[in-house]
Amino acid sequence: MTTQQTFGAGPDSGTPVGPRTETSRALFDRAKKSLAGGVSSSSRITSTGPHPYPLYIERGSGAHIWDADGNEYVDFLISYGSAVVGHADPEITRALGEVLRTGTMFGTCNLPEVELAEQIQKMVPCADLVRYANSGSEAIQGAVRAARGFTGRSRILKFEGHYHGWVDALAISNRPTAAEVGPYEAPAAVPHSPGIPAGVVDDVVVCPWNDQDAFRTALDAHRGELAAVICEPIVANNACTMPDPGFLELLREECTRRGVVLVFDEVCTGFRTGPGGAQSLFGVVPDLAVYSKALGGGLPIAAFAGRADIMGEVAANRVKHGGTYNGSPLCATAALVTLTRLADPAVTGWIDEAGRRVMTAVRRASRDHGVPCAVQGVGAMFQVVFSADGAPTRQYRDTLTLDQRRYDAFRHALLERGIHVNAYGLACWFVSAAVTADDVEAACAAIDEAFATIR
Repeated sequence: MTTQQTFGAGPDSGTPVGPRTETSRALFDRAKKSLAGGVSSSSRITSTGPHPYPLYIERGSGAHIWDADGNEYVDFLISYGSAVVGHADPEITRALGEVLRTGTMFGTCNLPEVELAEQIQKMVPCADLVRYANSGSEAIQGAVRAARGFTGRSRILKFEGHYHGWVDALAISNRPTAAEVGPYEAPAAVPHSPGIPAGVVDDVVVCPWNDQDAFRTALDAHRGELAAVICEPIVANNACTMPDPGFLELLREECTRRGVVLVFDEVCTGFRTGPGGAQSLFGVVPDLAVYSKALGGGLPIAAFAGRADIMGEVAANRVKHGGTYNGSPLCATAALVTLTRLADPAVTGWIDEAGRRVMTAVRRASRDHGVPCAVQGVGAMFQVVFSADGAPTRQYRDTLTLDQRRYDAFRHALLERGIHVNAYGLACWFVSAAVTADDVEAACAAIDEAFATIR
């Protein structure tokens, strides 16, 4: 991997201190005059290490991106996991060119949406029927409404620290502070933001993750009230915290026994962790599942899918669901190309192998440099957490004691060395199918060098 970076000189010895990003600074100053906060999403209120402005990316190809100053990076953010087959993928580009010539959307039914639904059915164990949306947040809303419509109940049980999009329905206790979480045995339902009505908050029951007794207790306390239990099977937005052995099986067993709809939020795990996503990875089939990110290969499309009797309420138009852009020929075509590729176990197998090589490099560097950390997740999606004793997290409250300063230093040291990862220490590294063995080697070398700088 050859980088095109231009580095600033260190104050004493001329040691590089990172890529020059003055153009990103100037663009951010300009953006703040027209965009709220200078950004289009709250998750982009970030920085390039010590600099109080985000990085502006101008182009990408495969697993590489270039910023507005011409600096090149191997990309392990890949649009928060969306560009799963790589940036500017030639096959997707060719397919989209055909759609652009014939019309991107008509607000009517179209063939690509049908072919895509058929492909999802082939890959996803729970997918008897499919409906499209345009973002993970929208699809989550659709799944919640379907579960409520089917059961006639309104309350939803979610797990502390799990993120299910920004819409009101489940934007509760995503990342509460230590002062907000409340008692462990009865976590507080904390709105993600001002502007979420109290009535919405009251409809959400919050439970600790990976605690079987706490889960059963919560179900007992709300017997006959719950429409659904929802979770991220791998908690992508909580440092890739893994489910304990048997925990997902318990969710399935208890929801079946009590007539509660089990929903897997596979916005992050879907398709990248294997052709069948987390359902196949863990061998647990939910009643409904939600997809986005990897589904579209970089274009905005999402879906919720599930059991015929639950989705039948949507099919019969008793549970209403709409959207002008749902299943547009443009996005459905990109998704169909992407899923056809990801249906090949060799493709997801390479994603997993490449990621596991990087995870191994982090563990080796941690040991060699005496900096304790845990690397958790799977090859396709993982995170590095700097816990005091190097132990992995099991639930959200474990993340409250992580050393975020060390993660920030690690992330910026990687950026200096041409490796681009998530700026936020509780999110994920994502691996694309386009990453090469040379890219992996470059990342592993950069990781070792970065750990040498961490104090």
